[in-house]
Amino acid sequence: MAQESPRNSAAEIPVTSNGQLEDSHEHSFNRDLKCSLPVGLGLSETKITSHGFDGAKEGVVEAGQFPNKGSSASPKSSVISPSSAAASRLAGQGCDLIIPTGGRAQQKSGPVVLADEVKNPAMEKLELVRKWSLNTYKCTRQIISEKLGRGSRTVDLELEAQIDILRDNKKKYENILRLAQTLSTQLFQMVHTQRQLGDAFADLSLKSLELHEEFGYNADTQKLLAKNGETLLGAINFFIASVNTLVNKTIEDTLLTVKQYESARIEYDAYRTDLEELNLGPRDANTLPKIEQSQQLFQVHKEKYDKMRNDVSIKLKFLEENKVKVLHNQLVLFHNAIAAYFAGNQKQLEQTLKQFHIKLKTPGADAPSWLEEQ
Repeated sequence: MAQESPRNSAAEIPVTSNGQLEDSHEHSFNRDLKCSLPVGLGLSETKITSHGFDGAKEGVVEAGQFPNKGSSASPKSSVISPSSAAASRLAGQGCDLIIPTGGRAQQKSGPVVLADEVKNPAMEKLELVRKWSLNTYKCTRQIISEKLGRGSRTVDLELEAQIDILRDNKKKYENILRLAQTLSTQLFQMVHTQRQLGDAFADLSLKSLELHEEFGYNADTQKLLAKNGETLLGAINFFIASVNTLVNKTIEDTLLTVKQYESARIEYDAYRTDLEELNLGPRDANTLPKIEQSQQLFQVHKEKYDKMRNDVSIKLKFLEENKVKVLHNQLVLFHNAIAAYFAGNQKQLEQTLKQFHIKLKTPGADAPSWLEEQ
């Protein structure tokens, strides 16, 4: 059975001469609208299309078929063509209503609310700069107060004493390293001179028959001294490399952790002083939030300070063990090599290098061969 056209069942709403709705007809219109949209109607079964209400356009409310509990018959459709006043009232009441039709959501008008607020990168950078500036100001004020003798500072006496000893030892080790490098340079020049002198004696030994033996003895002596000097030079350079690693890498890494610890200590004292000043002031609705925030920041920097202090203690302990082990081996090597060289004990000198697994570079070994040069 064909359905009737919506226009055939349309209900015209009469208006008065001045374009206003009559009260009785307006009441009937609202009642018919409620009946056409009963309780339990799904949003997917209803579509509200709001057109611009003027003299030539309409506002249409369409309702699909649905079961009605109170009646055996179900309405097929309703088309309402209100006047401009009624249309404006409907538009004012349902301007923010979103009703899906055919699986799609439609919104004709009304405010748009974003699900997630988009963060502005510029504002984030500005906030980071603000926090950094505030932290720098507090730390600078704390440093100036300590230098002027007005501010108090947290001191770990045992840890501070260990740090002072480490810095003093670093200066002494740097002095030993500098002197050993000077000795190596001078020994290299002496070995180079001895080698040239031996070559000159050997050449004269071949050309001066009357002094052949004398020049030959001196040539052999200078060549032997040059060879032993190269062996000693290898031992000294190995000593220099090991001490340099200890001073400029191991100790320097520990001192870097010490610097981080001192920075954490300054921040801790700065926020501690700030909290103490707030606690000495009045407590009211304005200062209590500031005190609470200052307490939280103080706790954060206190945890950071305790962590850095623990890290410094552990590194100082490991550094002391490593330093003793490294310097023990290197000092034994240096002593045995120097003693064997000046005693003329070539065998003992070579044995010292083998004991510490030191391999000497053959003179000219790094130079390219004749074939490689071609």
